Amino acid sequence: MQAVPVFLVFLSLFWFCGSENAASNTEENQFQQVEPAQPAEQDTYLIGECLSNKYTHKSCEKVFCHPWERCVEGKCLCKLPYQCPKNGTSVCSTNGRYFRTYCHLKSYECQRPEAKFLHKGKCTSEETFSVSVGNGDSSLLRVKPLNQKNHILVCDSEWTMNEANVACKHLGFESGAEYYQADSSITESALNSLHCLKITCRGLETSLAECHIEMKSRDSHEGFVSLQCHENLRACSDGEFQCVNNKCISLNQICDGINDCGDLSDELCCRECRDNSFHCRSDICIPNKNVCNNEIDCLTGEDEARVLCAGKEKGAENHSMDEERKMTKTLLPQVHCGFTNHTLIRRKRIIGGKTARKGEFPWQVAIKENHHEGATVYCGGVYIGGCWVLTAAHCVRANRVHLYRVWTGLLHTAEHDKETDTFTLNQLIIHEKYNATTYENDIALLELKAFANGECPLKHTTPACIPWSEYMFKAGDRCKVSGWGLEEGYNKPHVLKWGNVHLFQNCSELYPGRFFKRMACAGTHDGSIDSCKGDSGGPLVCFDAENVAYLWGIVSWGENCGEPGHPGVYTKIASYYDWISHHVTRSLISRYNI
Repeated sequence: MQAVPVFLVFLSLFWFCGSENAASNTEENQFQQVEPAQPAEQDTYLIGECLSNKYTHKSCEKVFCHPWERCVEGKCLCKLPYQCPKNGTSVCSTNGRYFRTYCHLKSYECQRPEAKFLHKGKCTSEETFSVSVGNGDSSLLRVKPLNQKNHILVCDSEWTMNEANVACKHLGFESGAEYYQADSSITESALNSLHCLKITCRGLETSLAECHIEMKSRDSHEGFVSLQCHENLRACSDGEFQCVNNKCISLNQICDGINDCGDLSDELCCRECRDNSFHCRSDICIPNKNVCNNEIDCLTGEDEARVLCAGKEKGAENHSMDEERKMTKTLLPQVHCGFTNHTLIRRKRIIGGKTARKGEFPWQVAIKENHHEGATVYCGGVYIGGCWVLTAAHCVRANRVHLYRVWTGLLHTAEHDKETDTFTLNQLIIHEKYNATTYENDIALLELKAFANGECPLKHTTPACIPWSEYMFKAGDRCKVSGWGLEEGYNKPHVLKWGNVHLFQNCSELYPGRFFKRMACAGTHDGSIDSCKGDSGGPLVCFDAENVAYLWGIVSWGENCGEPGHPGVYTKIASYYDWISHHVTRSLISRYNI
């Protein structure tokens, strides 16, 4: 599947023809960057275009929702308690109410904020947990743990704005803390001066009781935490960053992995991160302590990648509610998708495309018309789970639904085996805003006709994962395209072929007036890899840190197959997550129960 000569012109609006540039000498890196864009602004950390979207800890375009939340139209919304797993440790809330699990409590608190976490186990009237801050000149933070009779001062070691924000939210200040500082004075409480409480939080808890708290002997040079909660809004100065919640923080506090804003908006649009934090590929910064801790924080999982975490010891359980939250996540339904049945060997110096082997692209399907010659595949498609297949809208017509046949497990269009199945269609759903002139919203769903039991048991077929965020992959990332499209010289292949391509950034400049927001483009700078006529509707898949395949695009259109400067154009699937889930149900495609 090599480049098609220039004179194909606009006949090649529906296309694919994959191969690989011989100069690809760093293929082992799935996330290779091709000529990374230079910062468009002077600030070396922040991305202005991203900031305009006002992302916070409730934006599932950027972060994972909590187990007691679900992602709907880009926002983390409260689940109802009955939607939580039933397994887990029972807990008690501050209003004395008993809950079956921590998830049930947090789901209830999501709608009734006064019911915060108090402790694990059944409720008893004697147990209290309280937090207070002194008045006037004395703003020392005092905490009375459940197993103590008196309030105790808090050590300043390991205390950050993560903990300060949680303490203030515990006290009812929704915007969190204004600032904190260390106070070495012990005149306030000589009785407790030899000991203090060491508290560490993740930063998004609503109660200090959810954090890790331990009594420790106070070091002679160690101070106590003095805290000021955020109350009054003010205009931010030139040297400050305005959080989405309108707090003002120093520019030195952005992109350091610490939730200084309290709503995480200072960590979600970072071109790079400061030394004490980890940069996720979706441009968010997380604390180094969250890396290799058995919980995925980056959307594409690079913070828990086996290569990165090999040989690193995992942290021990610290008696906070982190472990309970992690355990709950393992109980949530997770879609098994994006895994191949065959190792995708990184072949170097690919020219003209490579023939796919059994199990390499188990989500690839072929679409034929009943009256066409038996060996003709005129469009591709992608299996996404259940009885559903995605393809391009321009591949299908509503009045021909009875003629379409979907072939799964197919490699050779003229040679079928026991792994090959064929299905007729139950229904066809073309996007209601599909524009046949501009190819906007060039996407359609095919529902396969189920067996008598209502199921579609597709043998030897695995669904591709559906991405929910447009930030999961970006320009320069290497992805794979596959199909039965035209080869060099307009020959129609009988075998499935594939090639590596890279996502492009400046597609609107390459196709002025014709490239729209919900499109993506991919190829190589020399045009040696491309999609071409006959590949429409087929998959462009990108891979996360664990080599799980996400359907980033479906082949839509292009200009002059294989011509340098004219990469293939694809329908960007992440932009249609809600549209797809509306028709096929969210549980079918939500890999992380988002």
